[in-house]
Amino acid sequence: MSVPEVSRMQMMGDSEPEEAKRSPLTPLATLISRELRNDRVEKPSLRYGHASQAKKGEDYFLIRTDCQIIPGFPKSDFAVFAVFDGHEGNAAALFAKENLLNHIVSAMPRCADRKEWSRNLPQALVAGFVKTDKDFRSRGDNSGTTATLVIIDGWTVTVASVGDSRCILDLHDGAVSLLTVDHRLEENAEERERVTASGGKVGRLNVGGGPEVGPLRCWPGGLCLSRSIGDTDIGEFIVPIPFVKQVKLSNAGGRLIIASDGIWDALSSEAAAKSCRGLPAELAARQLVKEALKSRGLKDDTTCIVVDIIPDHSHPPMVPQRKARNLWSRIFRKKSHGSVSELSNKPSSDGVVEELFEEGSAILVERLGTNMPMSTRSGRLVCVVCQGDIPRSEGGKVFPSRLTSWICKGLK
Repeated sequence: MSVPEVSRMQMMGDSEPEEAKRSPLTPLATLISRELRNDRVEKPSLRYGHASQAKKGEDYFLIRTDCQIIPGFPKSDFAVFAVFDGHEGNAAALFAKENLLNHIVSAMPRCADRKEWSRNLPQALVAGFVKTDKDFRSRGDNSGTTATLVIIDGWTVTVASVGDSRCILDLHDGAVSLLTVDHRLEENAEERERVTASGGKVGRLNVGGGPEVGPLRCWPGGLCLSRSIGDTDIGEFIVPIPFVKQVKLSNAGGRLIIASDGIWDALSSEAAAKSCRGLPAELAARQLVKEALKSRGLKDDTTCIVVDIIPDHSHPPMVPQRKARNLWSRIFRKKSHGSVSELSNKPSSDGVVEELFEEGSAILVERLGTNMPMSTRSGRLVCVVCQGDIPRSEGGKVFPSRLTSWICKGLK
């Protein structure tokens, strides 16, 4: 099985705007070195563990703690954790595991400091998910997969997801919050409306004209999810465009639990967090799988990753100091919907998780239309998703001073 090579940043091309020619760019390594010297802040330590129990063999996971924004520059490191829950075979899940991260990194603009890198990350995640889906569909395989991918850069956590492989954040005071949105038709009214408006039908399974049974599904196809990677044989109303959320933790840190629905069908978010508090990450992951099997039995593949983000000097596992009250105004400092706040290396205020970005639109041009730098190659427009050339007749006039993303006509 190949291991994704993520220490390679995308080249922007041979042609540069006039402004860039007049003002030579400072190397990214120099910018980050300067940033680290002027803003010395303790980075958190990561403790992580994984556990799984197979039923169909369609779950996959990814753990990479050696990723670098700049190849060969250890201080630009970031970590990636992901869970893929396949259906109708394992091909889509395996393909996503091997290719998704590379496509995300390829979509990142090369000439940016670390703050810019974090600001551009939500759009690069969308481009990477869509590119992975596009490439897999070209294979003609009808399997599909959920995908929940987490990028940890210092105290900043960015999560992108399609499907129902949930990621939760368990804070030091015992408060639990969702960092993903479940794209199950049974539970998501907004997605039901979107699928119906796009020409799909939503209903339960009906065998031989008898009573309807099981969860809500979309037809044709019968999938109970509204977003996934793959599922080539189902209508265009099933999209690979992820929900993305980016938060900054306080210096108290927190615990992430990323798992397939083998966990979440058996345990609520609160029950899952509570069941493994006080345990190191590796033991916590095993405990979660054990609790899920105890509650529901082995009815599906069950996969779980636990990641503790803690101050570098702190080694014991998290134990909540007081009972949580679920007061969002105390826990989260929210930012405007779909916007990115000013980023820094510093953790958020004590006891506060700062929400930097959140967007879940299923319309691609809304997610990529205006916030990523324009890419050019030898004077040609380049699609931000597939990296292919776009005829100028399709792309329109280019404004070098304006931040613009170009998307292939077929993807719009």
